[in-house]
Amino acid sequence: MKVHLKVWRQAGPLAPGRLVDYTADNVSPDMSFLEMLDSVNETLIAKGEEPIAFDSDCREGICGTCGVMVDGRPHGPDSCTTVCQLHMRRYKDGDTIVIEPWRAMAFPLIKDLVVDRAAFDRIIQAGGYTSVNTGGAQDANAILIPKTIADEAFESAMCIGCGACVAACKNASAALFTSAKITHLALLPQGQVEAKTRVVAMVDAMDTAGFGGCSNEGECEAVCPKGISLRNIATMNKEYRRAILS
Repeated sequence: MKVHLKVWRQAGPLAPGRLVDYTADNVSPDMSFLEMLDSVNETLIAKGEEPIAFDSDCREGICGTCGVMVDGRPHGPDSCTTVCQLHMRRYKDGDTIVIEPWRAMAFPLIKDLVVDRAAFDRIIQAGGYTSVNTGGAQDANAILIPKTIADEAFESAMCIGCGACVAACKNASAALFTSAKITHLALLPQGQVEAKTRVVAMVDAMDTAGFGGCSNEGECEAVCPKGISLRNIATMNKEYRRAILS
């Protein structure tokens, strides 16, 4: 099948950008969205033109590297799906698809569809870890954790840091990402050692990076490829209040 693309092209952060029209021919319904872009790039390279820059790595929905706006929605129309898991069978012959980068002050554009998401790394570096001495591996049952708590911590830990929550939020808030990383450790005994300093440091790093405030409208949860719940934001707020008031 054939699809028409409107792709944001921008040579660099200070260069002017615009949507450029392309046509992808002989697109198989079994192609992933990124494979379709690969095909377009092969055609551009054969013509001696600059290929479209976009991020990707594992292409299995695990790493969080890929991320573009597809028709105004982060990762495209399918829920709980990264853009590398989106397949062209979702579209019909002759469809027009608009592809743009994440839009957020804290995610400065590098080139075309590539943005700098190092702000997420700085939030993790501020406190998304434990520094207790682990020693040798303990027996699996040495620290008893109720299954409901373990399951909830695992659900928070599923966040892959892709940035879709930021791209969807009208305030470009990173509250869902930050709260998932805080909640994951706040629920587990291993995370209690630095619980108070962690939440304050990570929230401060989030604010310093230039992310907006959370208005609790739920766009972030709706587009998250891992279905991270808004409950995490409530947990982050509770942990933050507990830390600064104690």
